[in-house]
Amino acid sequence: MLFCLTTQELMERPDLWEAVHRLRYKIFVEEMGWEDLRRPDGLERDQFDHDEAIHQIVIRGDEVAGYQRMLPTTRPHLLTEVLTDLSEGIPPSGPNIWELTRYAVAPGFRDGRRGVSTVGTELIAGFVEWGLKRGVDKVIIEFEPMWVLRALQLHFLATPLGYQRTYGNQQVVATLLTFNEHTLDVVRSRRNHFAPVLARGYPDMLGQRRAS
Repeated sequence: MLFCLTTQELMERPDLWEAVHRLRYKIFVEEMGWEDLRRPDGLERDQFDHDEAIHQIVIRGDEVAGYQRMLPTTRPHLLTEVLTDLSEGIPPSGPNIWELTRYAVAPGFRDGRRGVSTVGTELIAGFVEWGLKRGVDKVIIEFEPMWVLRALQLHFLATPLGYQRTYGNQQVVATLLTFNEHTLDVVRSRRNHFAPVLARGYPDMLGQRRAS
C-alpha cells in the first residue's frame, strides 16, 4: 500500500522521517551524484519539504521501499527555483498541476519485470490515483529522457518542457504528464494489479498503520 503524509505528519514519526530522508540521500546523492545535496548526516532534505508537500511512501514490512514527493505548482517548486534551465519559457502551473519529485525505489525492491506489481509501478499508480481523487490531472517530472517513451506507453500524454541537461551523472528533461482514468486502467493492466494502492490510513511507525 501507498501512504500519503503531509510534512507535519511525517515529522511526527521520527523513525519514518529518518528512513525517508536516508533513502533520498542514497538515491540522489550516492547513486545519482547530485553533489549539491551532500550532507554530513546522510539525510537529504530541502526547502520544498514545506507544509503543502505530500510525501507518498511505500512500506514493505518494516522498510521504506519507495518514495515520491508531490509539490503544488501554485507556489515555488523545483522547476521554478532550482532546475530553471530545464524549462523553455514559463512552466505551466495551476491547482490541477503538481510537481512530482524525489521518485525513489530502494535497491532491495527494484524489479523491472513486465506484468508484475512492483514498488516502482505502485508509485506510478499511486500518484495517478491520488491526483484523480483531487482534481489533479497533470504532473511535472524531471526525469531521464528514456522515461518519456515509457510514459507514453502507459498512456500519459508526455510534453517536454525544454531540453535535456546534465545533473550529477544523469541526463534530465522536464516533462508535463497529463493523465486520466484511462491512464490508470493502463497502468493497472501493465502491473497486473487492479486494486487501488492508496491506503486509507497512515503508519504510526514502520510496519504499522493507524486507521483514518
